[in-house]
Amino acid sequence: MQDAIAGLGFAPLLAPWMMAALGAVAVLALLPALLARARGVWLRALAFALILGALANPRLVQETRDIRPDIALLVVDRSDSTGIAGRGTAIAAAADAIAARAARVPDLELRTVTVEEAGGRGTRLMDGITRALADIPRARLAGVIALTDGQAHDAADAPAPGAPLHVLIPGAPGQTDRRLRIVEAPGFGIVGRSVELRIAIEDLGVGAPSGMARLTIRRDGEPPVTEAAPIGRDHRITIPITRGGPTVIELDAAERPGEISTLNNRAVVTIHGVRDRLRVLLVSGEPHAGERTWRRLLKSDPNVDLVHFTILRPPEKDDLTPLNELSLIAFPVRELFQVRIRDFDLIVLDRFANRGLLPAVYLRNIAEYVRGGGALLLAVGPEFAGPTSLAATPLQAVLPARPLQGRDAIAEGAFRPGVTPQGLRHPVTAGLPGAPEPGEAAAWGRWYRALRADARSGQAVMEGPGGTPLLLLDRVGEGRVALMLSDHIWLWSRGHDGGGPQAELLRRIAHWLMREPELEEEDLTARIEAGQLAIQRRSLTAEAPPEVTVTAPDGTVTRMPLDPAGAGRWTRTLSARQPGVWRVSDGTRTAFAAAAAVNPLEIADLRADPAPLGPLARGSGGSLRWIGTGAELPELRRMAPGRDSAGSTWIGLRRNQDHSVTGITALPLLPGWLALALLLGTALLAWRREGR
Repeated sequence: MQDAIAGLGFAPLLAPWMMAALGAVAVLALLPALLARARGVWLRALAFALILGALANPRLVQETRDIRPDIALLVVDRSDSTGIAGRGTAIAAAADAIAARAARVPDLELRTVTVEEAGGRGTRLMDGITRALADIPRARLAGVIALTDGQAHDAADAPAPGAPLHVLIPGAPGQTDRRLRIVEAPGFGIVGRSVELRIAIEDLGVGAPSGMARLTIRRDGEPPVTEAAPIGRDHRITIPITRGGPTVIELDAAERPGEISTLNNRAVVTIHGVRDRLRVLLVSGEPHAGERTWRRLLKSDPNVDLVHFTILRPPEKDDLTPLNELSLIAFPVRELFQVRIRDFDLIVLDRFANRGLLPAVYLRNIAEYVRGGGALLLAVGPEFAGPTSLAATPLQAVLPARPLQGRDAIAEGAFRPGVTPQGLRHPVTAGLPGAPEPGEAAAWGRWYRALRADARSGQAVMEGPGGTPLLLLDRVGEGRVALMLSDHIWLWSRGHDGGGPQAELLRRIAHWLMREPELEEEDLTARIEAGQLAIQRRSLTAEAPPEVTVTAPDGTVTRMPLDPAGAGRWTRTLSARQPGVWRVSDGTRTAFAAAAAVNPLEIADLRADPAPLGPLARGSGGSLRWIGTGAELPELRRMAPGRDSAGSTWIGLRRNQDHSVTGITALPLLPGWLALALLLGTALLAWRREGR
């Protein structure tokens, strides 16, 4: 817009110091006449003034200005909390109405910026305003209008915008909200023990909270447990950890009448069950080259408490040495296999032969230990095919194979251990370093002895010469058994013929025996990472598993097939932005995954609240007001700087009058001919006055 502004200007013909000197001379020349009160002194003064005025060269200056429109910033909050109780609809309606009204205001440009979700940092409203103001000249900023629920988590240290900030909040004052807050929750728990959670139920917007609230506790989809919890005080909950792996705990506080939303009434905690120090009993038979392999492996794990016995003197060997001169420790048979057998998580029998050391009742105790949930690992050599074989004792009831008899029982000669087709799918042997691909030969180092056996149960995951079973894994009752039909795995640890994954294989076998969740061969797992629900089904069968049913925290049910991923695995990934417990089932197995709130600050207080932005709005000369459903909007008015910027029914936007000068016209007010005429006339009048 063009505008013309007139004003008085000067363009002196002499330097300022010369003008000042002439003025001083004029005053000195007039001073004697003033003191003598001479006639015509004022005419002399006028003559001097005309001279100085002509030298000052006064002009009438007219500027043509281009007025720039002021800019108002409209900030629209689109964070997750604005989706509650119809706030998003109210904000959208208000934004449209303000844009329409601003379009009718002359010399005003409205710029709109949207503040989206800020991850886990809450609503960053002031960050959005600061970024938008970087593109607006401060001389043109008329004001900032923020459409928000007031929950700005960066307002405490934010600078003032430099213009009136008007905060318009949907809804009405007096809102209440109940929230469930996790005060303290351990990430891990010892299997067989209990952990303690500390939570707090808080009522916001109701003055001093008091009373009790119903708290519902669900663990891995089990029937819920309900108890009363105090409001406004910490409450402790005891959770037993019954298995390894993740345990998902869902907590739900009962709804408070009139609260704005129940979104933050729920909380989810995932506790990973871990075993305490594992107690392992290793009993070695007669000394052999591979005995140290087992000891080194088990002693290298700091979480293993190892009890190791080696039978150096079997009963049939007696050199008549007196007992008081023997330095060997007597084998505590009764202590280990009757009194404390249940204290061990794993029993390893390494080339152990039945030479009368263990009576039948103790071998039967080992079998019952396995059926009751224990773990047994046997690494056998030639003794397994002889008359002292454990397969000829009460322990045979839990063994997955029986040795062949006669000369065919022991295979002597070089061979490379391989993985069976079933082993390529089993988590114990699938993906071992250097493992062969289907149809390929193993590239591991050679062994030179294996036992031939008749496999009667379990899964043969490794094979020896001629495709005979080499490693069998079996479930017996509640427990598990592993049978290694060779005593030459120690060659891998020495790097013979290229070696092999000895430590990794034995570690996996031991962990499978102790029921570590990641090594379950038939399993369904679900986990949530970066807002994605990752489903994995693992199976030894080649057939595709049935479709899975996914139940979201809000009860929405989705059925979908899984995609093959090789090595006995099927997977599927889908978005899981909704906080809470997700349930995945294939009809037989069920898995749970906990999705925490993507932005916990955003749901910490779901009330529409002007308090966080109040100091900034008042400090900038702006205002805060409620707009209901978006229809109760104030009028937009322009006001001069320094004037009130808000009234009962209106909000003000500053009028800055920022401009650029496009043209200047100068008209001399005292041209030379006029100045000369006036000066001569004044001098003539002064002469005549003084001559009388």
